[in-house]
Amino acid sequence: MMAKRTALTVDKVLGCILAGGQSRRMGGGDKSLLDVGGKSMLDVILDRLSAQVSEIVLNANGDPDRFAKFHLPVIPDPVGDYAGPLAGVLAGLTHAKAQRPDVSHVVSIAGDTPFFPTNLVDRLCSSVPADKPVIALASSSSKLHPVFGLWPVALKDDLHTWLETGQSGKVLAFVDRHDSVEVSFDPDPATGLDPFFNANKPDDLATVRDTLSSRIS
Repeated sequence: MMAKRTALTVDKVLGCILAGGQSRRMGGGDKSLLDVGGKSMLDVILDRLSAQVSEIVLNANGDPDRFAKFHLPVIPDPVGDYAGPLAGVLAGLTHAKAQRPDVSHVVSIAGDTPFFPTNLVDRLCSSVPADKPVIALASSSSKLHPVFGLWPVALKDDLHTWLETGQSGKVLAFVDRHDSVEVSFDPDPATGLDPFFNANKPDDLATVRDTLSSRIS
């Protein structure tokens, strides 16, 4: 008879919004602070994430005061110079280990993806054991979205060493070192969009604005 798996509960999860990129295709600056119809993209993301986790941190580089109105801890990449999303994940894991010893996992959220699933954290939590370090990554339409992941705090030291020694900054290169699962999500029922539609370019930003406007009207 197989032993029953210990379930991971959401109270053990810290939310970490990754906003540390340079947004070259959007002309630079902070994509998450762009207006999407009377509010910033970060406002929309926070509305969706705050219903899923009780505590959120923001990973961003540069002057943290530009995010002051959100009243969130702002944590920069702990390694490298804009070293990519893995550095943001490491920032979240490092914060959790130092400041939240009761937290066992960090869920990473892209700062330019406002329609991610409303059940993202629940689904990721239900896919992994609470007592073993297994990474969960989101997917949709047979495509992985590795920036949306659930990361065991127990992997913090290994990830730090991986980045400090100049290994690949690609998320999947690190994930391949560990046990992982893929969790598939359907299109967003409220918008019809892929739930991981992200605003990389000005045309994408227009889509976000139009979608939000149609939901309000």
